[in-house]
Amino acid sequence: MTRRLISSGSTFEKSIGYSRAVVDGDWIFVSGTTGFDYSNMTISDDVVAQCEQALKNIAAALKQADSGFQDVVRVRYLMTNGPDFERCWATVGRIFGEVRPACTVEVVGLTDPRMQIEIEVTALRRKGAAKAKSAARPKAKAKAKAGAKTASKNAKRRK
Repeated sequence: MTRRLISSGSTFEKSIGYSRAVVDGDWIFVSGTTGFDYSNMTISDDVVAQCEQALKNIAAALKQADSGFQDVVRVRYLMTNGPDFERCWATVGRIFGEVRPACTVEVVGLTDPRMQIEIEVTALRRKGAAKAKSAARPKAKAKAKAGAKTASKNAKRRK
């Protein structure tokens, strides 16, 4: 399996020493992502706007990994104020309503007082999962066919 590092261009990645996302085989691990607009290193003071921007940042990382929100299997929301999460429901519901990944919400302190939400996701590319399933199908069919032949032979012996 190859390991690939994905960068958003954020100055944080270089100075702290991490990647926006790491692709390992069909797995994609997206680092905790805040609502900074990395093109100009600004952040809104509104939690919903931060949530929307964080999801845009995550979408860009997933796209670089040949993936998208449809492949997300786990999401973690880190909130500085728990009751604010309800204000973000419409935004996250639009993205994950059909996908319905496993989810955790935690109330934490974040490193910059302007940050109100951080979102981390894990994804499994379905293309690879589909490949693995289709590769397993011929084996399962061959096994079933062999089992049927054995049953047929045993039935003939009993006669």
